[in-house]
Amino acid sequence: MDLEAVRTYLAVAEAGQFQKAAADLSITQQAVSKRIAALERDLGVRLFTRTPRGAEATIDGQAFLPHARELLRVADRAVASVHTGRRPLRVDVINLRGAASGLLRGFHGAHPETELDVVKLLDIDEAVAAIRSGAVDASFRAVGSPGRPLPDDLAAVRVVDEQLQLLTGPDHVLAGARAVTPSQLAGHRIWMPGILPGSEWAAYYDDLTAEFGLTIEATGPNFGSDALLDTIAETPALATFMSDGTRLVWPAGHGLRRIPLTDPTPVYPHSLVWHRDNPHPALAALRRYLAATKAAHGAPGTWVPGWVHPD
Repeated sequence: MDLEAVRTYLAVAEAGQFQKAAADLSITQQAVSKRIAALERDLGVRLFTRTPRGAEATIDGQAFLPHARELLRVADRAVASVHTGRRPLRVDVINLRGAASGLLRGFHGAHPETELDVVKLLDIDEAVAAIRSGAVDASFRAVGSPGRPLPDDLAAVRVVDEQLQLLTGPDHVLAGARAVTPSQLAGHRIWMPGILPGSEWAAYYDDLTAEFGLTIEATGPNFGSDALLDTIAETPALATFMSDGTRLVWPAGHGLRRIPLTDPTPVYPHSLVWHRDNPHPALAALRRYLAATKAAHGAPGTWVPGWVHPD
């Protein structure tokens, strides 16, 4: 069904005249007649009868009126859903409790008029494909995993570094330390279930363990953060890594300790990745906001793998 013919039908029904509808649509009266005739052929009914005062809807024409209006409303919504100036900005964030998510919340607070769709894609290849297809507008990622350069049509800028901290239970041998160095963790059991082979964070922790001689255990099922915190609190031999930007709440009785890592401080780098040709105006606003926040990255005394995007 020709939507322009439906739009013309509504114009005639509302104006009550072919001539007035033609003027409202900025087309000729002959064009109006042709569109109405084509629509009547498609529907197999007469929509109007000529009267001395103009055009009057038939019974079939009256019955079609509310459906015609709904057709055009649906069509307008369909167009608006893909119009970059109207649809929400879609942003991928791996960790909804981390620093990158905090930056996105800050942007939303500064721009409450901007609609956001926040999604969570675990795999970097999936995120890259989503950006290239337009399924998402931007993604927070650790850019530059070994052997996985970004395609040329994507751009990235480093926006924030999350400092790693050691998390222990109250009976861990390091629980009373004010700070520890990464090298001091050699020989201690660092438990981090849920590290996916081939993921960007797996590449990061592979480099971290190689650099400082650490042992990270990823054994056992990943039952989520609550189960991880319960186990760390109850097991003196285990510790785990947590970033300073991660926001978690645990029972007071757990007695967990968050201990800074220094000399150097390992940081997990987050970059914003987007398609160079993405015209969404809110994406430009997000990039300006991130640039203005001047979130810390590349600070003296910090460590990141050599493959991390340098920006």
